[in-house]
Amino acid sequence: MDLTAYRYTGQPGLDLAQWSTHEVAAKADEQREGALPDLQNLQRRLFAQKQTGVVVILQGMDTAGKDGLIRHVFSGLNPSGTQVESFKQPTSVDLQHDFLWRVNQALPERGKIAIFNRSQYEDVLISRVHPEILVGQHLPGITQAEDVTAKFFKRRYKDLRHYEQYLRHQGIVTYKFFLHLSKNEQTSRLAKRLALPEKNWKFDPADLKERRYWDDYQTAYTQMLAHTATEKQPWYIIPADDKPTARLLVATILADNLAELNPQYPQVTSAQHQALLDVLKKLEKGKV
Repeated sequence: MDLTAYRYTGQPGLDLAQWSTHEVAAKADEQREGALPDLQNLQRRLFAQKQTGVVVILQGMDTAGKDGLIRHVFSGLNPSGTQVESFKQPTSVDLQHDFLWRVNQALPERGKIAIFNRSQYEDVLISRVHPEILVGQHLPGITQAEDVTAKFFKRRYKDLRHYEQYLRHQGIVTYKFFLHLSKNEQTSRLAKRLALPEKNWKFDPADLKERRYWDDYQTAYTQMLAHTATEKQPWYIIPADDKPTARLLVATILADNLAELNPQYPQVTSAQHQALLDVLKKLEKGKV
């Protein structure tokens, strides 16, 4: 499996229509299950080393499969070293701070993995489709929707790139996945939410309202990806129409990236090792 095919580093002329939304890997669920032990081992080493924190960002349209992916890829990890953060509509408290404030509150400790179900990138997606939501946030120079210009987003893209650089300098690395879903597949998934009683609870009428802005969101995602992907901080554009394949790709790509970090169990000194052997002898003799 050529994982570089899904890695986007900011090459000019991005056209999402040219990126596949539908790929089917043979025995994807079995392959994913086979990849999970590597991921679990790497997490244990990461947790023990406590040198690097990891943020996994999942972005995508409604019904792209973020929740299911989290269950199938990350549920086998040690809960002590894993957290899931879901970024919904900002609260009134959030809006009194800078747009990265609530993200900072959710960052993992070094040695832990945080999975962001949506993220700071919402602030250059939904606000680009609905610029009116920025009015009233007391942002400098923004008093009406017309004030939200291309220059505003260019500055935010720059802030987001620099923010990830800053995090890396602090020992926090970010892996970003865009779940690329087709409109036809979203139609099918929304229909299931309406038709199947066990899925009715998932249906939100707002999903249909936002669906009317499909083309606008595709433009917003294109701009976001093109302006925030770099060689060191790429986006992975994951075909999301087939859920098992999407989960396999994310699990494999993440495991490969963690392997490159190469976390190691802490090594003890000779003196510490001898002290441990002394304790072991006492245990064996029943003196402890």
